Amino acid sequence: MFLLLLVLFLVTPIVELYLIVQVAGGVGLLNTIALLFLVSAVGAWLVRREGLGILRRAQDEMAQGRVPGRQLVDGLLVLFGGALMLTPGFATDALGLSLLFPPTRALLRVVASRWFGRRMSDGNSTMAWRVDLGGHGGHGHEGPIDVESWRDDDPPSRPELGGSA
Repeated sequence: MFLLLLVLFLVTPIVELYLIVQVAGGVGLLNTIALLFLVSAVGAWLVRREGLGILRRAQDEMAQGRVPGRQLVDGLLVLFGGALMLTPGFATDALGLSLLFPPTRALLRVVASRWFGRRMSDGNSTMAWRVDLGGHGGHGHEGPIDVESWRDDDPPSRPELGGSA
């Protein structure tokens, strides 16, 4: 995890700055800035188009009584691609665009599905969360609240809701 964060927060900005300087040296600073804005605008349009298509297909699947698993993975990939498109730089734009185009997204969907499948089969699908409301937002609660999730296919471990008061 540390290596991933190191790459994400240290190496990626250095690569992006290097690429921006190289492109600016070749086509000029204003053209480089215009290109970055153009790629972001095209990315935003693609995110909207692909996202609405995925939403429509997911609704069709649910209307037929099926769980839209493929559409959920596609939606996550498009969301991540859109976030990358908002990050200024050519490398993140290239990766973001690859997540927005259906042919390349299909390849990445296979990788993502396998990763999610391994996480589920390893028993890592049940997570515990600690939410600290801290009395903010008008909830009237002071301090942290412990919240757990459970899998529906394992009812005996499910906590009783509405126990004795």
